[in-house]
Amino acid sequence: MGQLVIVVDFGAQYGQLIARRVRDLHVYSEIVPCDISAEEVRALAPAAIILSGGPASVYAEDAPSVDPEIFELGIPVLGFCYGQQIMAVTLGGEVGHTEKGEYGPAPLTRLDGRDGAAPSLLYGGTPAEQTVWMSHRDAVSRVPEGFAVTAATDTCPVASMECPERRLYATQFHPEVRHTACGDDLLKNFLFGICGLEPSWQMDSIIDDAVAAIRAQVGDDRVILGLSGGVDSSVVAALCARAIGKQLTCVFVNHGLLRKNEPEEVEAVFTQQFDVDFVHVHAEDRYAALLADVVEPEEKRRIIGSQFWQEFFAVAQELAEDGRPVKYLAQGTIYPDIIESGARKTGGKASTIKSHHNLIPFPEGVHFDLIEPLDHFFKDEVRALGTALGLPDHIVHRQPFPGPGLAIRVIGTVTRDKLAILKEADAIVREELDAYNERLFEACGRRDGELAREAAGGPEVERPVWQYFAVLPDVKSVGVMGDERTYGYPIILRAVESSDAMTADWAKLPYDVLARVSSRIVAEVPGVNRVAYDITSKPPATIEWE
Repeated sequence: MGQLVIVVDFGAQYGQLIARRVRDLHVYSEIVPCDISAEEVRALAPAAIILSGGPASVYAEDAPSVDPEIFELGIPVLGFCYGQQIMAVTLGGEVGHTEKGEYGPAPLTRLDGRDGAAPSLLYGGTPAEQTVWMSHRDAVSRVPEGFAVTAATDTCPVASMECPERRLYATQFHPEVRHTACGDDLLKNFLFGICGLEPSWQMDSIIDDAVAAIRAQVGDDRVILGLSGGVDSSVVAALCARAIGKQLTCVFVNHGLLRKNEPEEVEAVFTQQFDVDFVHVHAEDRYAALLADVVEPEEKRRIIGSQFWQEFFAVAQELAEDGRPVKYLAQGTIYPDIIESGARKTGGKASTIKSHHNLIPFPEGVHFDLIEPLDHFFKDEVRALGTALGLPDHIVHRQPFPGPGLAIRVIGTVTRDKLAILKEADAIVREELDAYNERLFEACGRRDGELAREAAGGPEVERPVWQYFAVLPDVKSVGVMGDERTYGYPIILRAVESSDAMTADWAKLPYDVLARVSSRIVAEVPGVNRVAYDITSKPPATIEWE
C-alpha cells in the first residue's frame, strides 16, 4: 500500500471520515484501536499518526488512553479534539472543564508567528482568521512543556498547540469536517509539509496491488463468488476476473425479487464484458413457493437467505463433481464492515456496532477459505474501483438495495402479480428520479447530496436524491378511471436524502416531479389507482418499510 497513515480511534463519530480525508489526498490510511501499543505501531511503520476525537472525558474512570511511548517513536503525530486532550495530559499538560461548551462553527484566530516566534507549519499559508468546527466541553488548560499555543477562539484559549521539535501537533477543532474552512489545507500541510509524504496512492496502483494480492493468494486454485448485482460483489468479480480469469465462477442466484431488467443486465455484463465462468441459477419458482403465504418480514428474510445458500452450495457441489473443486470464496466485504463488526476497539474493549453482514452459514462438512479484496476500502472508493475496472454506471452507482430484494417492499404476502406491479412502478420511479438527479448534476456538477447542496449555493437549493423506490402496501382503495369505479393498489413513493443511511430526511421533491411520477404510474401500471408520498424522516421511521 506504500506510505501508511494510521488513525488511532478513540470512539470518534468522525473516525472513518478522518481516514477518508487522508485517502482523498492520495495517501493510504487505516484505522487502529486506541489500545494499540507502541511496539505494534513500530511494527506497522506508519509515516504519520492521527489521533481521533472521542466522546469521553480524559478524566473519566473508563476514559480511553494512549501508550505514552507512541509519542517517543519519532513519528509525526496530529491530534484532533479528544486527541489533543489525551496528548496534553499524557505529556504533562492539563485539561479543564470549560464553563460552557463550544459546538458548531467558531471563529478562530492564529497566534503563531508573534513576537519573533516561527510561523506554524501546520497552518502554513492559511488566513489569520478562519472558521473551524468545534464539538467539546473539556479543553486543554495548560499545554505540556515544550509546546506552544498556536490558535484560540473566544471560548477555547488553546484551540491548537504544537511542539515542532518533536513533530507533535494538535487541534481542539475538527479539520476533517467540511465545516472547517481550511481543514484540507491543514491536512495537506501535515501530510506533505511536516511528514514529507507524496500523494502516490492512485487508482492504477490500487488495482495493480489488489490483482497481485489475489493472484498470490489463489495460485492455481478455483474461486467461487455469489454475485448479487450490487456494487461490492460486482467489483470483487471484476477484480478477480482481471486477476485469475476462468479460475473464477460467478454464481448469480435469480430469486425473482430483483428490480425490472436487473437479472438481464447482470448477465450481460459478466458474460460479455468479463472472461469468467458465469452460472445463472433460475430459482424464481422455488422462491415463489417458499414465500407463498409468508407475511412476517423477518421470516421472509430468513427464507430468502437460507435458500440462497442452498442454491449457492449446490453449484459448488456440482463444480466439485465435475472435477473442478473450489477452495476459495470471494466476498464483497468492505472496510466499514470490518470496523463495525468488532475490529474497532475503544478503551481496549471491542465495540460491535453490527454483525458482519457477510458471515456465511457453512453447512456441515463445507469450508472455503475467504478472499476479501475490498476489506480495506470505503464505499465510494469501491465505486471508483468499479469505474476504473470498466463496470457500467448502472452497477457502479446502483442504489442501496436490500438483500431480500422486493420481497420486503411488497408488504404482506409476496405473489407474482404483486411483484409484477411493483417492478413496473419502481422502474418509473427510478427513471423519473434518475433524470431529476441528472438535471441537478448538470446544474451544480456534484452527485453527492450534501456537497451538491453546498456547491449550488445553500440549503434552499434543490439537491440530488440519495435513494428512491416504490413500495406496494397490502391494502386497496377505491378510484375512478375512465368513468368506472376501480379497486386497486396504491403505490408508496419513498425518496430520501442521506449520506450513510444512519439518518435520512425525506426528499423535498418539486411538485412537477411528483406529479409526473404519479400520473405515469397510474396510467402505465395496471392494478394501481393511487400514489402516495412518504414524508417521514429516519428516525423515527426507517428508510425501508419492512
